[in-house]
Amino acid sequence: MKEQVKVYDEKMSKALNYLNEDLAAVRAGRANPHVLDKVKVDYYGTPTPIQQVGNLSIPEARMIQIAPWDKSLIKAIEKAIMASDVGITPSNDGNVIRLVFPELTEERRKQLAKDIKKKGEDAKVAVRNIRRDGNEAFKKLKGTEISEDEISDMEDELQKLTESYIKKIDAAVDDKNKEIMTI
Repeated sequence: MKEQVKVYDEKMSKALNYLNEDLAAVRAGRANPHVLDKVKVDYYGTPTPIQQVGNLSIPEARMIQIAPWDKSLIKAIEKAIMASDVGITPSNDGNVIRLVFPELTEERRKQLAKDIKKKGEDAKVAVRNIRRDGNEAFKKLKGTEISEDEISDMEDELQKLTESYIKKIDAAVDDKNKEIMTI
C-alpha cells in the first residue's frame, strides 16, 4: 500500500475503533463492565476511572459488583454512577456497590437498535469523509512528479479501503443488534 493511502487507512481504523468502543458501552441487558468506562470518580480531587479505584466483577449475568479498595470512596462511586448516563441506580451494603441490570423491554430493545444503527451511520459518514479528504489530496498531486495513472490507482485503492471499512462497520452494528435483540 502506498504511503499516501496508508495515512487514510489509519484514520479509517480509528473511526472503526471509536465505533467499537461506543458499541461496547451500550447496555444490552447483560452486565458488561464497559458501560462504566466513561464514568469518573472524584478520587481526592482527581477524576479517576472506576476501574482504577476498585475491583469490578460480574457475580451474576445481570449484575456488576464494585469493591472499592478504599471503603471511604463508596459514596463518591455511587454519586459518579448516578451522575453518569448509565441509567442504573447503584445499591451498596457498606462494602461493595451492586449494579443490577433490568431485563430490556421490547420497546427499549428497538430504541437501542435504532441508536446503534445511527452510531453505525455516523461511523460510515466519518469513513466517507476520510475518503473524500484523501481524494481531494490526491487531486492536488496532479502536475507533480506523480503520474495520473498512479493517482488513479491511489483513488481506487482508497475506494477499496472505504468499502472494506464500511463492511466492518456493518458487521459490528449487526453483531450488536443481534446481542440486543436476543432475550
